[in-house]
Amino acid sequence: MKARRSILGNHEFLKLWAGETVSLFGSEVTLLALPLAAVLTLHVSAVQLGVLNAAKFAPFLLLSLPAGAWLDRARRRPVLIVANIGSAVVIGSVPILAALGVLNIGYLIAVAFLSGAFAVFLHVGFWSYVPSLVEADDLMDANSKVYASSSAAAAGGPGLGGILVQLLTPPGALLVDAGSFVVATTSLLSIRRREPLVEREPARRLRAEVREGLSFVFGNPYLRAFAGEAATFNIFMNSMMTAFLVYSVRELDMSAGVLGAVIASGAVGTLLGSLVARRIERRFALGRAILWSMFLGTWPFLLVPLASQPGVASLVILVIAFLTSGIGIGVVVVLVVTLRQSVTPDRMMGRMNASYRFVVFGSIALGAVLGGGLASMLGLHPTLVIGAVGIAIAPIWIVLSPIGRLRTVDDVSPRGVELVPSAAA
Repeated sequence: MKARRSILGNHEFLKLWAGETVSLFGSEVTLLALPLAAVLTLHVSAVQLGVLNAAKFAPFLLLSLPAGAWLDRARRRPVLIVANIGSAVVIGSVPILAALGVLNIGYLIAVAFLSGAFAVFLHVGFWSYVPSLVEADDLMDANSKVYASSSAAAAGGPGLGGILVQLLTPPGALLVDAGSFVVATTSLLSIRRREPLVEREPARRLRAEVREGLSFVFGNPYLRAFAGEAATFNIFMNSMMTAFLVYSVRELDMSAGVLGAVIASGAVGTLLGSLVARRIERRFALGRAILWSMFLGTWPFLLVPLASQPGVASLVILVIAFLTSGIGIGVVVVLVVTLRQSVTPDRMMGRMNASYRFVVFGSIALGAVLGGGLASMLGLHPTLVIGAVGIAIAPIWIVLSPIGRLRTVDDVSPRGVELVPSAAA
């Protein structure tokens, strides 16, 4: 209760958390409204829609690594303010052009790319900025609350987006996201705690700093294991989901609403997991909590291929699989992000977070391509099986690492060297 009281008494963090929560819900609206603006307002082709979606995520592959190096050279709050203002302007321009009758797909693609570019700096900068506002003992509590907001947005955002699209039209709904970025900007401007000066290093080329960030992540036994697990999970998860979306409609005869509810159950589970992560960490050794939560977040997907016939039984199996795995994922994310932040010195924080973004989005793209290829060669159900098995073996990275021996985050130094021999394993 001591940690809980202290984090809720940290008004500077509460401002950041409030603004981020509003922004997360707004981003979920855009996730639905932007492609619908292309489909319903501009009547684009499937190929054009694919280009639009690719433009949104391309910046994460192109800009994450240099953005991380750059954020390690500067204070993060001003970068977050500029990125939020830029996002508000770019997203907010769409309904204006639509009202003037001059909106076209080329402009929407440019908006998707620019908003994705700003999102790179927002994602990397936010998680690098949090530790400067929060004491080390409260870091896990802070991460838990932010991820609870993220999970709540993922669970309720699509429904909110659908309502807003119906009420305001797709371009009009984007005004809500633009407004959410204004709220986030206001919350950042209201923070009075001065961000520590960045530890300056001798001037070097950006490429050398990017290389140092990658070397730090993949040379650290804890960060390397987390990166390997995340890449394995995302490759097979997106392979499975690529096939599952088609399989659920064609083979299980599920409506779009039912399919959305199944997937949303995973977000509900993630919300629940993020809320109990701190309690689990206090009750069990940190390493064990991470390992067993990863098993809980991955093994339930083995149930997905068992849903083979239309009907209530398959629906129950799928909800159990997504909900249960979501709980495990919610716990894991909070624990892992806290350990990653604790093991990383501040001068490397931006590059560490950027390296993870690069791995995450790169493996997502690879998984989607792999899933489509496997489905065309082997069929939908075999692809589900391969994806589920691949997801289940992802925790092997953690099993083979020293993570399982950790009792608390205090067992590691800012450079990831284990300090306390751990018999808790």
